[in-house]
Amino acid sequence: MVPALFVGFSALLLVSALLVVLHRNPVTSALFLVVAFCALAGIYILMHAEFIGMVQIIVYAGAIMVLFLFVIMYLNLGADPERGAAIVMRRLVGWLAGAIVVAQAVLLLAGRWAIGPAGPPLDPSVGNTQALGVLLYSKFLFPFEITSLVLLVAMVGAIVISKGRGGKPNSSPDPSPEATFMGAGDARVSPMLRPGDSITPAASIAPAGEESP
Repeated sequence: MVPALFVGFSALLLVSALLVVLHRNPVTSALFLVVAFCALAGIYILMHAEFIGMVQIIVYAGAIMVLFLFVIMYLNLGADPERGAAIVMRRLVGWLAGAIVVAQAVLLLAGRWAIGPAGPPLDPSVGNTQALGVLLYSKFLFPFEITSLVLLVAMVGAIVISKGRGGKPNSSPDPSPEATFMGAGDARVSPMLRPGDSITPAASIAPAGEESP
């Protein structure tokens, strides 16, 4: 039962990860990333890492993906602003990195696979969360801090990109509060009457291009 679930979660993870990269709609790609996070959480639970699996769903599939969707909608991603050599270079680098990853996967699959030695048994008096916390804040403290800095740089970059995409404020002066527009005729009528002005009957106002009777 466990091997079948592992194969099912792995296949779902691979398919959803490919759809994240290949789909053109950024919102749909973000939703497929949620599916990938849930599949990865299932794999963690099968490996008896229940705490990491729950964190994967609560933190990544929940809070962080909400931030991703908020940033995508805030940036209002539409057509790619880059043209010419910039987009060609970016696609070239992307295809090259993808080819390297595929080549590494082929080399790994071509080698011989064997089950490695089992890890040391956990102390039954120490829970999963406590053991993870001891490792995270002692042996892996430096990589943990580097990860936090990477997330900070990504947040600052999103703010800079959003400011760069914003348009200039409208500098045209506001119309005078004393002038109003009437329908398609676009005739300006002042709502304020001055001493000596006469009131023109409504029937004598003719559209532009026609003479009043």
